[in-house]
This record gives sequence, structure tokens and C-alpha cells, in this order.
Amino acid sequence: MANNNQHFGPSSTFISLFLMLLLHIHYVRSDLKLYYYSESCPRAEEIIKEQVTMLYHKHGNTAVSWIRNLFHDCMVKSCDASILLDTTKEQKSEKTSQRNFGMRNFKYIETIKQALENECPNTVSCADIVVLSARDGIVMLGGPHIEMKTGRMDSKDSYLAEVENFIPNHNDSMSLVLSRFNSVGVDTQGTVALLGAHTVGRVHCVNIVHRLYPTVDPTLDPKFANYLKTRCPSPQPDPKAIEYARFDHVTPMVWDNLYYKNIMSNKGLLIVDQQLVSHQSTYPFVEKFAANNSYFNDQFAKALIIVSENNPLTGDQGEIRKVCRDV
Repeated sequence: MANNNQHFGPSSTFISLFLMLLLHIHYVRSDLKLYYYSESCPRAEEIIKEQVTMLYHKHGNTAVSWIRNLFHDCMVKSCDASILLDTTKEQKSEKTSQRNFGMRNFKYIETIKQALENECPNTVSCADIVVLSARDGIVMLGGPHIEMKTGRMDSKDSYLAEVENFIPNHNDSMSLVLSRFNSVGVDTQGTVALLGAHTVGRVHCVNIVHRLYPTVDPTLDPKFANYLKTRCPSPQPDPKAIEYARFDHVTPMVWDNLYYKNIMSNKGLLIVDQQLVSHQSTYPFVEKFAANNSYFNDQFAKALIIVSENNPLTGDQGEIRKVCRDV
């Protein structure tokens, strides 16, 4: 006859603890949710959208800045607005890293923050502004609207020493680029989709000239290389000068899949762009996105949500900054 008495030994205790841990993880993640400010600041998302729209019509390039802010903030340890902090006596700003070279328009984040402070003081985090302004910036450029969760807190620290460990460089190997994105939960297809953000914006000549001088990179289309030389005529450009080339010189400020068509024609601006074509695991997704703009938008949205929810600070882990550049 079977013995119905159950023996709860070490294994069952372990299982119970494991289930409790899973529940705790789920609870922490559930702190981020859609429309987090629906009661504390009902117009929060509307105010951010209004400000993004206003700034876009005054300074069109702000839309690209918002997108770049999200990547450069959320990839480094946490999606916590640490990228916005200025240098102080206690710590140096992440803005000073070479990985963040060329980033700008931070002052307009303060414009958005002030509008929120006027409506709901000390309520909306700068981290959520980073995420929602990127979302609305994509729409202003003609891209998809992406539902983003909110509820992040702001970091009290900068992570300058960590930046290069998390943000891939423009001339890193594709294997390294894939591993960096994989570390925050983005797979190969998602990485190829996220690099599609290079369909808008521009690159300073400092990051291009090594593909043009003293000899042209053989993976560059010769006519395109000649065009780039008109944009970057010197092999030693001044980093402080306004010398740049557009990622997509046909529709430079329109969100579309022309980026993928360009790199299939050897018109990738950066080495990382062109490697998407030459790398065996990424090329099939380049083909898919080049053939179907809607599919690109769908996969981009999924990957961006993953990045935006990377290790957020919630509850008492952070703070709500009154001014985004200062703790």
C-alpha cells in the first residue's frame, strides 16, 4: 500500500524558496506598468508629447537626440537617467565618455521636466522622460507608436567607468555588439532592428574618416565613398567642428527601412552598419527588414521595450530629481 505521508526534505524547501524568489522578481518587475502616472499626474504623458512636438518643430534634430538618449542611458547598468547627470566634485558625468561623443540637446530635457514640474511637482522621473520622449520622437519622425511602461526612479550616481563595458563602439566586431545587446535581453534579430535607428541622424566625420583615408574601405561603394569625401574632406577633422554625414542621405530625417537597403548596397556609414551585411547571423534579418517596413517597425518596437525596461530602479532604489542634470 502506498505511503501517503509526504516528506518535505531539503529539495522541497529549495523549491519553496525558489518559488518565493520568482514571486519577488515578478513583484519588482511589476513596479513598471502602463500609465503609471494616471492618478499622480494624469497628463504626464500628454505633457511630454506636447513638449516633444513643440521642440521638434523648433529643433527637428531633438527627435534623434531623444532616441539616442534612451540607448545610451538604458544600456549602462539601468534605465535610470544617469546619462543626464552633470559632472560634480564627487563624480564625472557619463557625457564625458567617448562613447557619448556628439550627444546633445540635454538642455531641452530640462524644458520637458520643467513643464512636468509646473503641473505635478516632484512626481515624474527623468528616467521616464528619457523613455517617453524617445517614444514620441520616433513618432515625430514617422515611426511607430510604442506603448512604454513607466514607474522608473532616477539614479543618484553616474557610471562613467562602466560606459565602455556596456555601449558597443562603432568599430567593434559584430560578435561583441551582439553580446552587448544580448546582455540586456535583446536577441540577434532585435539587435539588427535596433541598429535600424541609424535610419535617422548623422555621424561626425571623426568616426568616418578611417574608412576613407588613406585608402577607401573596400566594403564601401566607390561612389558613396566619393560623396562621403565631400562631407569629410580632411583625414583629420576637428572634433569641435560641425562636420558630419547623414546615415541615410536620401531620407535623413524620415523613419523608414531605407537604412537596410543602403547597407545592402554597401552604403553603410559606420563599420558596425556594414558588418550587419557581412555577418552570417545578421544578414537574413537585414534582408527581411529591407523587404518589409512594417516588420522592421514591429521588431524594433519589441526590442526597444526590452532595452527600456533594463534593470529599472523602482521604489526607494532611486529618487525623483527636480532638475534632471543634478542629484
